[in-house]
Amino acid sequence: EEMADLGAVARVPTTINPRSVDFEHWEDLGQDARQYKREMRLSRALEKMHGMTLNTCINYQTIVQPQFGEHLAWGDTGTVIYANAVAGARTNFEGGPVALAAAITGRTPNYGYHRPEQRRGTVLVEVEDQPHSMTDWGALGGVIGRRVNDYWQVPVITGVQTQPAADDIKHLGASLASYGSLAMFHLVGVTPEAHTVGEAFAGQAPSETVAVPRGSLKAFYRSFAPEKPEVDVVVFGTPQLSVFELQELAHAFVGKRAAPNTRLIFTTNYQNREAAERLGHVRILQEAGGLVLSGVCFYLVTARELALKFGYRTLVTNSAKLANIIAGYGYNPIFRLTDVCVRAALTGRLDEE
Repeated sequence: EEMADLGAVARVPTTINPRSVDFEHWEDLGQDARQYKREMRLSRALEKMHGMTLNTCINYQTIVQPQFGEHLAWGDTGTVIYANAVAGARTNFEGGPVALAAAITGRTPNYGYHRPEQRRGTVLVEVEDQPHSMTDWGALGGVIGRRVNDYWQVPVITGVQTQPAADDIKHLGASLASYGSLAMFHLVGVTPEAHTVGEAFAGQAPSETVAVPRGSLKAFYRSFAPEKPEVDVVVFGTPQLSVFELQELAHAFVGKRAAPNTRLIFTTNYQNREAAERLGHVRILQEAGGLVLSGVCFYLVTARELALKFGYRTLVTNSAKLANIIAGYGYNPIFRLTDVCVRAALTGRLDEE
């Protein structure tokens, strides 16, 4: 607020990450009014500084597609790894104050993933266990991230026999960043700096080879073990849901209703919510008993306070990233395929074990 009052404004296009409150649905979620007021003050200050308060972690899908070689100063880990790996742009993981300073000055420090030498591959990943769904891509990112857990390492992924869709690679990157603190990866034959293995490593030898044998993805799912069969919360989102994800979920929930003791939550951004409303998807999800939140991710919406207030413990999700983060907020996270999550929401139980 002080900086805004002093006249500081963004010199370059600046988007804002998800916040902790959906201004239209915070009471439906059961959040505290004080949190709403704090977020409102922050949002007004950022708007005064010409920040685009669209509050999204998928700005690369709905607002701006980073260009190859473009220098950025982004903070959300999922956006950073997407920009570096998929778009071929250049950015480090930036904290909020640094990103804000970059917005105001139009400059960012020239180190790390802005430098060509940091972007070359370091670890060879040989994938045998093939991903067959969007959640499998998230699981693959988790498997690799747990093995290559170092911000300065760049895995080069080989052996994948399918072309990932946009949401597949979104979840792969978000999971790699969450489990491995990774800011970049190469997927040979897919990402722009890895047409070949040789190009990905820039002529250097890998420091290590990591294998992903058959059964790895199933084992990753099973590493999230339920303490009880009853499900308290089912969350879809993180990264925020695309229009295609919202469509798939609407088709899964049409004419159905969530179990009375299970909270059903969807998180997306404003652009995708508006599109999904026009297509009728939001209405279907709401009629199924779901709460469709905009501009947030669940782990940001005072998740610990909600768990304490409502007794939430078992949380089922198709997001590998959310499953990793939410355990730190007092939840027993269960990461599963999308259809298993839908069934858990409808029955209030996780009976597939």
